[in-house]
Amino acid sequence: MRIAGAALNQIPFDWTHNLRVIREAIEQAKAAGVELLCLPELCLTGYGCEDLFLSDWLPEQALAHLQQIRPWTEGICVVVGLPVRLQHRTYNTAAVLRDGQILGFAAKQFLANDGVHYEPRFFHPWPAGETSTVAWEGEEWTLGDMIFEHQGVKFGFEICEDAWRPDNVRPACRLQGRVDLIVNPSASHFAMSKTDLRYQLVLRASRNFNCTYLYANLLGNEAGRITYDGEILVARNGHLLLRNQLMSFKEVDMECVDVDFTVPLEPVSLDAIDPLPAPDEYRELNQALSLALFDYMRKARSRGFVLSLSGGADSCLCAVSVAEMVRLGTTELGTAEFMRRSGCFTAEEIETLAGPVAPTPDQNTPGPKDASLTDPDEQQKAINKQLTHRLLTCAYQGTVNSSDDTFNSAKELADSIGAVFYNWEIDQEVSGYVGKIQHALNRELSWKTDDLALQNIQARVRAPAIWLLANVQNCLLITTSNRSEASVGYCTMDGDTAGSISPIGGVDKDFVKKWLRWAQTELGYTALSHVNNLQPTAELRPLEEKQTDERDLMPYIILNRIERLAFYDRLSPQQVLAILVEEESAIDPELLKTYVKRFYSLWSRNQWKRERYAPSFHLDDYNVDPRSWLRFPILSGGYTEELANL
Repeated sequence: MRIAGAALNQIPFDWTHNLRVIREAIEQAKAAGVELLCLPELCLTGYGCEDLFLSDWLPEQALAHLQQIRPWTEGICVVVGLPVRLQHRTYNTAAVLRDGQILGFAAKQFLANDGVHYEPRFFHPWPAGETSTVAWEGEEWTLGDMIFEHQGVKFGFEICEDAWRPDNVRPACRLQGRVDLIVNPSASHFAMSKTDLRYQLVLRASRNFNCTYLYANLLGNEAGRITYDGEILVARNGHLLLRNQLMSFKEVDMECVDVDFTVPLEPVSLDAIDPLPAPDEYRELNQALSLALFDYMRKARSRGFVLSLSGGADSCLCAVSVAEMVRLGTTELGTAEFMRRSGCFTAEEIETLAGPVAPTPDQNTPGPKDASLTDPDEQQKAINKQLTHRLLTCAYQGTVNSSDDTFNSAKELADSIGAVFYNWEIDQEVSGYVGKIQHALNRELSWKTDDLALQNIQARVRAPAIWLLANVQNCLLITTSNRSEASVGYCTMDGDTAGSISPIGGVDKDFVKKWLRWAQTELGYTALSHVNNLQPTAELRPLEEKQTDERDLMPYIILNRIERLAFYDRLSPQQVLAILVEEESAIDPELLKTYVKRFYSLWSRNQWKRERYAPSFHLDDYNVDPRSWLRFPILSGGYTEELANL
């Protein structure tokens, strides 16, 4: 049997879009001779509908729209994910359709309730071994723990989280010996290095349960924060039969493979499972960030991005990410299709830049030839710079405390990628606000008595002009905060945190610095040499003070380690300090104690800032966003007793 998975890039309760993409996947599968097609979890509604899953109307609409899919399934068996509501409870289900008929609904038995997931808020787990019925306009179908058959091949289901439970409780343990195929429609979020876990999960399941295992994940930035990598895996008895390229810019990535179910399965040792090559997290981040930005831009119906480019590490990474979005997108889709999908260009602009020939999905179509550029790669680079010029506007907003180093870093990077670059000073605005407060208080403000306030006003004054520029151009304003800054509140609310989207809010500062060095050498962004030779600094104090982030806080590598131990491993301050003393034997234990106290104190008093950050992308295996991964009280005891006991 030729079986397939299709990764789909969907939008929460956008029925027109979601049905169009589903139909395209089915048509592609039919054209390829596929007999059984698995679409991802909740692909009809989108996975990220949040509390709408608790309504009566959304599941009702999903069931009504499922009827539109029925005639598309003539000659093929298709799995479609959708919510179903029974007796005021919503269930996460996979409908099986064939030849225009609905054969039944398999229901998810285990719900994800860790990390970014809050599924028990929306759904009820389905009891193992039980079934019920679903009715719609006089028709009735079975729903629950079911086994299906297609062309003599019996198959059952694990839906995403079902497969991540122990082997002795997951649905597969009851399907073993009863089915030839286990189908897993998933909405498994992206995190760096996570693909290796999924690979092992699928191969081991196919071996442990003596079956063929078909896995299909959602694709793209569906709802704003979470990105899905579109992974499709097929394994048989511990052997990989199919694995696709992740992070596609396509709306549909359909992959198929032939499986001979008549061949008996022989027991295979776990040692026979080949490991994946070690993941390249720098490349993974690049692909995920590029796709997340592209989807966010087009789904928000914006015209591009605006960025306050300081020349520092964080803003430089954000600028390069937009350029990489263009490069990776045009490479996969072709220039014309990338421009069309972005929604930022007119038909005339597309024809002018990409040429009149429509691209195929896997062909990069060059635009009009520049007589001075004979190399096709150089021609495409020139086109990509023009696209970046349209999609990214940068501004350097200097003060008397800004250095030539950061200005040169910002300007050369913007010029090298083709971004629009503006340069203006904000000293007059700063002086105006300082003068008003000095007059009101009837005293001078000084660095000795008002240090933080004078730092903050510079960052805060930068916000109105850059917001105005973004509004005028109908663009998304990027804010550049990283996870390390978010942890300790090293930022100015309504200043450097102002923005529509915070792309790197889930990435720590040490990784940001390492990524930029990788991008300079591996991706060829030579203009990054400036920022890669600078110490991270806010440049808010007078230049003679030589302000740096790590002098204000602590070494970032220590900060990141404390953060992970405290909130990923969930250890107490005393446990964190004990581990640091053991790991960092070259550092004075008293200094480590100071760092631990500083971290927890800053963390506790700055939860209100984390509550107000612009939406950030989930990119690592954890983040500190209270709306997606880590909840913490705004007001608390602040670890007072715990830190005193150190």
